Amino acid sequence: MTLNGPDHFAPTGRASLEGARGLAAVRIGIGLIQGLILYLLYRSASDNAALAWPATQPSLFAALVLAATFAPIMLLAGVGRMGWKTLALWGAIAAAVLALLGWHDAAQQASDYFRPPYLRFPVVAFAAAALFIAHHLIVPAIEGRRWIADYDDYFDTAWKAGVQLVLSLGFTGAFWLLLFLGAALFRVIGLSFLSDLLGEEWFSIPVTCLVFAVAVQLTDVRGGLIRGVRTVALMLLSWLLLVITVLVAGFLAALPFTGLDGLWKTGSATALVLSAAAALIVLINTAYQDGREDNLPPAALRAAVRIAAVLLTPLILIALWGLSLRIGQHGLTPDRIMASACALVGVLYAAGYGWAALSPLWRKSAWMKPLERTNVLAVVLTVLVILALFSPLADPARLSVNDQMGRLKRGAVSAVQFDYAFLRFGAGKTGRAALADLAKSSDAEIARRAKAAQASTSRYDVEEAALPPRAPNIAPWPADKPLPAAFLAPTTPPDPRYACNSEDNCLAAQRDLNGDGRDEILLATAYNIALFSQDAEGRWVHQGDYQVPHCPGPGRRDLREALKHPDLKAAASPWPDLNMGAVTGRLQPETVCPKPVAVNP
Repeated sequence: MTLNGPDHFAPTGRASLEGARGLAAVRIGIGLIQGLILYLLYRSASDNAALAWPATQPSLFAALVLAATFAPIMLLAGVGRMGWKTLALWGAIAAAVLALLGWHDAAQQASDYFRPPYLRFPVVAFAAAALFIAHHLIVPAIEGRRWIADYDDYFDTAWKAGVQLVLSLGFTGAFWLLLFLGAALFRVIGLSFLSDLLGEEWFSIPVTCLVFAVAVQLTDVRGGLIRGVRTVALMLLSWLLLVITVLVAGFLAALPFTGLDGLWKTGSATALVLSAAAALIVLINTAYQDGREDNLPPAALRAAVRIAAVLLTPLILIALWGLSLRIGQHGLTPDRIMASACALVGVLYAAGYGWAALSPLWRKSAWMKPLERTNVLAVVLTVLVILALFSPLADPARLSVNDQMGRLKRGAVSAVQFDYAFLRFGAGKTGRAALADLAKSSDAEIARRAKAAQASTSRYDVEEAALPPRAPNIAPWPADKPLPAAFLAPTTPPDPRYACNSEDNCLAAQRDLNGDGRDEILLATAYNIALFSQDAEGRWVHQGDYQVPHCPGPGRRDLREALKHPDLKAAASPWPDLNMGAVTGRLQPETVCPKPVAVNP
């Protein structure tokens, strides 16, 4: 039996009914197989798995997860629109590319919290976007038996699939909401079998995939209804173009008077501007649609499309300017490389849309017609850029590490200012390998800081360690009893004394708290009291902090003032510590605040 696409049969007739049933059976089979594969992968990564492979191989596991998550979705969309051999070949190629992207992503990571599925969010999101774009470039070309299909075919296929995807995800979510509602109803009468079943991964994972496949089939057999929903959605979104066009035009008009300093101070200027450009691009396309004469929008929207198309250029120029300034000052980072890639695609959009909007000034052409070729070229470029960024071709971590190391070698950044935390925590295995090289550097300062970064467990530790030592400024109590000179020696974080940069924020009192004949020092800020004692070498060592309840209301006390209390002394704990071998447990008393005093009005 030959299976035809759903748009080629009428809702009545035995052949059409058999074709629909055949498509449904194939999609249900794909959903069940996907659910089974994802469950087996999940099972291998669980703590009590009898067979831990392939979860014990992070790169292989990540490759399988990425391929098993998205390739079946592409097959669901391709069933009935591509011949079986073509669909199988395209599915194999897509799964292989997804697997390679997942493999590379896991292979480059070096996180201390490296856990299944071993995938970072960017590679998941961008891989899904690249697959969606590539699939809807290929399907119209195959259906039209041409290398490049007509633009209205691209538009129809991609936007219809987008609506189907949203509706299918919504259907799946609604299905689970109903299951949870049913489970709650059964729990009310003392039956928990459904709640227990929903908590079993062998049920929830395959059922989710199956329901999604069913949703794709249900939305596919009524192509006309989907197009109707799409038409309404595009109409509503297109009128938002007027809003964003006015806002962007007002923003650009105000820049000559306000300058760009405020924008740069946000720290996310490039992301903001690129987001505005992306919003313009999407909304321009909702108004343009497939470009046919019978789909022309009202005159107000046509004018907004032209203006918005021209506004893209200054937005992209501002983004490029901001990127160039940040890269010139601080070098490349993965985020800046990703932003540069987005800006590169934005340049193509800005040039093509600007040409489409302004070309009628000197030559006669259909309304915004060059936009179509720009869209096709831009999405092809987008797929290529994504594949390059998440593969060894243009790996952002590798490019960033090479640039940062080059800046250090040529003196653009000093050993003190260099971002060792980025190599340790932000650049994966490439960064840690570079950090290991710096630890062997002949420059003592570089080697010392690199070794400290290697030994650190958090980015904040590295950043604090890079701060220069400074002498604390601490007021003694009583004022006529000066603090020891060794206690006031320069310190570095995380020593609490480092934060004492003014006599107004730190107060220290000397007391013999443990009865050994030697004074300890209590260092108080408004909210904390730290204990210091001398070691055998005469150094003052931070022993810990006293947990003092902060009670609400007018009775709340500044702990610096509490340190001046004449009855300040050590108090024995009524409960002993618990010795558990190498670990000691210390009771933290329950916070007891005084009851508020009743005031007679």
